[in-house]
Amino acid sequence: MEFRSSPGRLWVQDETGRLIAEVTFPELRPGVAELDHTFVDSSLRGQGVAGQLVLGAVEQLRQRGMKVIPTCSYAVRWFENHPEHQDLVAK
Repeated sequence: MEFRSSPGRLWVQDETGRLIAEVTFPELRPGVAELDHTFVDSSLRGQGVAGQLVLGAVEQLRQRGMKVIPTCSYAVRWFENHPEHQDLVAK
C-alpha cells in the first residue's frame, strides 16, 4: 500500500479515488504539529494501516525536526504503546 503525502497529511485512495485511510497532523505552532485525526475504512481495519499511517507521520515530523501533540484517540494510544517515539511528543 502506497501512501500519498503532503505536509501535515498522509492518505490512501482506492482505485476509484475514494479516500480509504488518512492521518492528519497540521502545524499547530512553529515546530509543533497536532496529530488530530486518523481514519481507516472498514475494508482495511485490522490490517495495521492506522499504525502505519501514524508511523509515517512520525517519520515525516522527525525529518522536519518537529514535535507532536497527539490529540486523536488512536494516536494517543499509539504513542503510549511506542515509548521509543516519546521523544517526539511535545511537553
